[in-house]
Amino acid sequence: MSNNTLIQACLLAALGFNSTRVKFPEAGTIDADPYNLDLPIVPAAITVPRSTAQVANVVKCAASNGYKVQSRSGGHSYGNHGLGGTDGAIVVDLKDLKQFSMDESTYIASIGSGMLLDEVTHKLYDNGKRAMAHGVCPQVGVGGHFTIGGLGPTARQWGSSLDHVEEVEVVLANSSIVRASNTQNQDVLFAIKGAAASFGIVTEFKVRTEPAPDVAVQYTYELILGNITERARIMVDWQDFISDPDLSRKFASIMIVFEHGMLLSGDFYGSKKEFDDLGLADRFPIRKPGNVAILTDWLGMTGHAVEELALGIVGGIPLHFYAKSMAFTRDSLMSPSTFEKLFDYLDNTDKGTLLWLIYFDLQSGATSDVPNNSTAYAHRDTLYWLQSYVVNLVGPVSNTTTAFLEGINNLIAQDVPSANTRAYPGYVDPLMPNPQWRYWGSNLPKLEKIKAAIDPNDVFHNPQSVKPRKQAP
Repeated sequence: MSNNTLIQACLLAALGFNSTRVKFPEAGTIDADPYNLDLPIVPAAITVPRSTAQVANVVKCAASNGYKVQSRSGGHSYGNHGLGGTDGAIVVDLKDLKQFSMDESTYIASIGSGMLLDEVTHKLYDNGKRAMAHGVCPQVGVGGHFTIGGLGPTARQWGSSLDHVEEVEVVLANSSIVRASNTQNQDVLFAIKGAAASFGIVTEFKVRTEPAPDVAVQYTYELILGNITERARIMVDWQDFISDPDLSRKFASIMIVFEHGMLLSGDFYGSKKEFDDLGLADRFPIRKPGNVAILTDWLGMTGHAVEELALGIVGGIPLHFYAKSMAFTRDSLMSPSTFEKLFDYLDNTDKGTLLWLIYFDLQSGATSDVPNNSTAYAHRDTLYWLQSYVVNLVGPVSNTTTAFLEGINNLIAQDVPSANTRAYPGYVDPLMPNPQWRYWGSNLPKLEKIKAAIDPNDVFHNPQSVKPRKQAP
């Protein structure tokens, strides 16, 4: 019996002999449903377990037959790491693990790892008008989002998604099912909170929740564009504004730069008077009237239309795209001359596409309150992220377009070298050198040690995952 026949038989048995719960994609097909069409990947099998026990059965089959494993929850990995990142992995699709319950005495929610962010928003609100920090893209799955970081507009008040995680149920490489919390399997929880794809498959989260805000101001301002120096001044003013250590944590902000345009956008979780006191409308060259809405419905707040531009490019539709990120701290910010160089570059470089986007996304606040070495997430001192995207609607991203995006990071790194030594692990960059160090920084040695202890054979693997630390001879 061939190895291919063995794994197919094993997986079928692992899933209760239900042939609808496993498929075996073939080269040249689109059965794998890749998110980034620029990276066509053909896994050995895609499984859809109905329970944690079935997840464990699949992992046991894969490991005993020499296959690598990756889970998929929502499928929004920029590098298609949820499909293994390279051909031949066993994919565990968690889309049917959508259990939910709320402890009404503690407001700790139990959430299946196949739920999507939009589903979580509604479930939490419908069970006590609760909420938690997470991103704005409704189709993203919590299995990845809650374990890689999970930034969003309320993170400055409440911490990132992974900071809400109190306990997980997780399947390890030896197919055991364990609970990890601050009182048991602490090293597993440390690794899960920032680097889970390298260590196991989370099937359920227990998360703390917050009372949903009852009022918010959502704003979008189209900025008046001037020459390179004037646009650079806008960015310097924004950077100065968000650098204020006393800036209200109710305030979330994104500066978006795209072809022939700039938008200042975000949310303020307070009254209109408090928002007006910030003075945004007087500080920046706004093309009036801006779009300012006062909302008293939490579900309406989470549906903020300002993200439509970005979601149209990197939302729920598979596309050919490439993305990069870099981080800035209060000690490593861009100077006016660096911003001028950036806008000169954007004006005069062949991009190969009109569909490109740069996000300057404020972080800090509560995400910075947590010690850097308390979870795998290694970017606690980040003030803001720069996220850049390019898209080709008609075929693969060209070398010209890839070079344009890489040039943004290289140009900035000449003046702010430290910014390019970090990358947000949720914005997978498959072309980035030294990815593990950029994703996990000073936490990487501990992660490598934990990996060697619980997954020495690197069962949970993708091209940029944590590798087991080699033992000294």
